[in-house]
Amino acid sequence: RSVVAQASVLLSKSLPVVRLERLVLQQGTKMAGKTTDAALDMKKVRKEKGKKVPKVGKATKRPKAPDGEKRRKKKHVFSYNSYIWKVLKQVHPDCGISKRGMNIMNSFMNDIFDRMASESVKLLRNTSRRTLSGREIQTAVRLLLPGELARHAVSEGTKAVNKYCENTG
Repeated sequence: RSVVAQASVLLSKSLPVVRLERLVLQQGTKMAGKTTDAALDMKKVRKEKGKKVPKVGKATKRPKAPDGEKRRKKKHVFSYNSYIWKVLKQVHPDCGISKRGMNIMNSFMNDIFDRMASESVKLLRNTSRRTLSGREIQTAVRLLLPGELARHAVSEGTKAVNKYCENTG
């Protein structure tokens, strides 16, 4: 029987395409750049089936954007995950955090940031200034955070600003 007849029998039995490819390879495929009858028969079988069958041993290419457009890069979404992880390891080196816990902490940090930013802008409007400085941030922290937490936050913030000023000049 011809390769096409054997291939159609295999397809009617709905056997894997890999077996069909092996059959064609046994009959002989491309040799020294020449396409043999078996390879041409394989193309006929693919057309008969009506489905596009990937070739064995060929890597699939990445799909290109339509009409020659460039692919868009993913928009970078900022998160506090790495900073939360570093602080956790400083405080409790043997502890970890789940993905859900990290998402909750990230939402908490975004919420606190928004509150402090809006509070410091209100302070700027009240004093009729236009430049946001460390002083407004410090006052917003004192207004928003309770007692001991506010004192620790102010001391850490002052330390960070001093370190930044030393390094920049």
